[in-house]
Amino acid sequence: MSKKSIFTGAGVAIITPMHADGSVNYEKYAELINWQIENGTDAIITCGTTGESSTLTHEEHTRTIQTAVETVAGRVPVIAGTGSNDTAYCIELSQEAQRLGADALLLVSPYYNKTSQRGLIAHYTAVADAVDLPIMLYNVPSRTGVDIKPETIAALSKHPHIVAVKEANGNISAAAQVAALCDIDIYSGNDDQIVPLLSLGGKGVISVLSNVAPRQTHDIVAKWMQGDVKGSLALQLELLSLANALFSDVNPIPVKEAMNLMGWEVGECRLPLIGMDDAGKAKLAAVLKQYGLMS
Repeated sequence: MSKKSIFTGAGVAIITPMHADGSVNYEKYAELINWQIENGTDAIITCGTTGESSTLTHEEHTRTIQTAVETVAGRVPVIAGTGSNDTAYCIELSQEAQRLGADALLLVSPYYNKTSQRGLIAHYTAVADAVDLPIMLYNVPSRTGVDIKPETIAALSKHPHIVAVKEANGNISAAAQVAALCDIDIYSGNDDQIVPLLSLGGKGVISVLSNVAPRQTHDIVAKWMQGDVKGSLALQLELLSLANALFSDVNPIPVKEAMNLMGWEVGECRLPLIGMDDAGKAKLAAVLKQYGLMS
């Protein structure tokens, strides 16, 4: 029997806005969430890579999840990023997210430790056994140093709580192998590969692009799901330059800069991430103007 999908469509990997002093701006965060939902976003992914989870304190992490859950108020699923390179802490944070009312969990593969594929299975199984929420694996080897192999994903998909994978390894062939090996929902983790992943039976995207263009990103998936393959592809290609501009520096540096240029006042990234130089900002601003996102 097929497992229930967490969502279908474009979920925003939402940024975490900061005040000038570097503290989390929870009021702005709620404002951004409401704007996202009003503009068609199908899920809120809180405290992921784009949300700077690696520099949030435990208190900030849990309060950010709580703010998301309370603001969304059941309108769309809230997927909480609770991954860690410490399995015990990952379990603690995941259980806290469940208590706070998250609808699902996004678990990045353990970074820095660089465990084996057997270690990945043990890690994810331990967390899945400790919670009663749907779990999405998050495969992003460029950030973690570890690639979750298709065979490992297939093994993990046998766990009743592990229902999906966010593929951000850029490897379409590996995603095809995952689709062939097991019954698990696949989401694109790259905004330039939404349509290719949908063509393999994918359910949607966990999107950085949605931060600045929620309606258009939603429409890429919606058009595909409605059978308008040409329309979906045309929109994917139309937004390609914008998606690329948002990765002209380390994520989430460009997307936060873009949102500031658009007038959102979301603050800077936390160190060690540092803002774009003047040349980078000028190029980003030119792209935003090209797409009508700033005057």
